[in-house]
Amino acid sequence: MAAVFDKPSLYQRTLPLLQGFDGLLAFAVFLLACAGLLIMYSSGYDHGSRFVDHGRNMLIAGAIMFVVAQVPPQRLMAFAVPLYIVGVSLLVAVAIFGVTKKGAKRWLNVGVVIQPSEILKIAMPLMLAWWFQKREGQLRPLDFVAAVLLLAMPVGLIMKQPDLGTSLLVLAAGLAVIFFAGLSWKLILPPVLLGLVGVFLVVWFEPQICADGVRWPILHDYQQQRICTLLDPSRDPLGKGFHIIQGMIAIGSGGITGKGFMAGTQTHLEFIPERTTDFIFAAYSEEFGLLGNLLLIAGFIFLILRGLAIALEASTLFARLLAGALTMIFFTYAFVNMGMVSGILPVVGVPLPFISYGGTAMVTLGLAIGMLMSIAKAKRLVQT
Repeated sequence: MAAVFDKPSLYQRTLPLLQGFDGLLAFAVFLLACAGLLIMYSSGYDHGSRFVDHGRNMLIAGAIMFVVAQVPPQRLMAFAVPLYIVGVSLLVAVAIFGVTKKGAKRWLNVGVVIQPSEILKIAMPLMLAWWFQKREGQLRPLDFVAAVLLLAMPVGLIMKQPDLGTSLLVLAAGLAVIFFAGLSWKLILPPVLLGLVGVFLVVWFEPQICADGVRWPILHDYQQQRICTLLDPSRDPLGKGFHIIQGMIAIGSGGITGKGFMAGTQTHLEFIPERTTDFIFAAYSEEFGLLGNLLLIAGFIFLILRGLAIALEASTLFARLLAGALTMIFFTYAFVNMGMVSGILPVVGVPLPFISYGGTAMVTLGLAIGMLMSIAKAKRLVQT
């Protein structure tokens, strides 16, 4: 007598892949992606194929997110050390025989031109989370010193390229892991207070230290110019200060409700530089105003709070540290981008997550969201 087996439907076969996904996190990403597509169409419809390419990049990032979400956090931990070693090795290769563009040596030709520093945005929190997981329950002060050294090596190599924006993101991700691992406030407050005092002194003595002929140690000339231009954009309104001035004009001209979709004059008359990449927040602010900005900021706050909640609920130390650091990457991206466009931070090459055009950054963000989804999924599967 022949036995008859019911063949599972396509829905039944794909259901296990979808179970455990964090709906709130996915909803936050969906809202930000919709805002990104909306403003990209307005600011980039006459800018070649930017809008179509932006949509393609989002689909690629979504596919990466879906695949990475299927990988358990324990399996992600196995990639930490190899990925870190490969990333640092490529940074050393860049320093030796990298490709130089516009005075910066950030790229490496391996058949295709790549930017290895992007790898460290994910490899750094993975490595430090692995490091503290291995020392769970027996942490010593020397373990934090070793973690700082692991962080300082790639950050130093990236700053040497020079690439202030990427080095800032890698540094923020690494410091987040070290902080969440239990670093004492007694060690955190002194450098924070020292930094605040330094900022106050730079602002107070700006006329003297930014005078012609004065050179600062450590920083490159262009980095010094960025800080001095931030303090007084009118020093060079048609040169170094042009970006900041036009960004602030666009944000202010949006008013409360904005000029309307595709009605931004500063944007479409091309006064805003890099209106589809670093300065897309200025274009968004001009067309949607203060109310649109508040909604966008609320979307980022919702994403960050959900990421921190996932970190809090994670079942292992590795997962908690990784989720917390990845969430802080999104905070750093959004805060630095909005700050530099608004004129409260120096101009650095940091995109606005899911809003700005950029293939590499979008892939990195998709990878980070996928890891957060993996951690949330593992927790939900354990509970059920």
